Amino acid sequence: MPIVEGSSVHTKLGMVKTDHILFIAAGAFHTSKPSDLMPELQGRFPLRVELDSLDEETLYRILTEPNNSLIKQYEALMAVEGVELVFDEDALRAIASYSLQANEKTEDIGARRLHTVMERILEEISFSADEHSGEKIIVNAALVKDKIGDVVEDEDTTRYIL
Repeated sequence: MPIVEGSSVHTKLGMVKTDHILFIAAGAFHTSKPSDLMPELQGRFPLRVELDSLDEETLYRILTEPNNSLIKQYEALMAVEGVELVFDEDALRAIASYSLQANEKTEDIGARRLHTVMERILEEISFSADEHSGEKIIVNAALVKDKIGDVVEDEDTTRYIL
């Protein structure tokens, strides 16, 4: 491990400084899979993986399908304040669409964009949730467009807000 992490190691040839061994070793294993390496070496070498951008349908599925999806998290968060938060199907599709547009116009941060878009849409509702205790708030496509539409349309604003 000292060889991989960069230090001075005593060998039969004398002391060897291993500060730059990681760079050399990483290239030496370019044809290997991480599972081919000893467990002690797995995770110590940088891996580069090319990923495709998420499409709108995938963003929608990420938003809705997991057991702890963002939608379910926000519904539970609002339920603590006694507010029933309901998302229309059109609103969920709009959130996925605006997230995709923001990813295309600025840095593509994948599904993380869903969180920033949701925060932007629900910040006012979250802030005043205690005042709406016992109410049912429906998030529809019109609300999503109102809160996020202009921000996504303006590339400069998208870069700094989303």
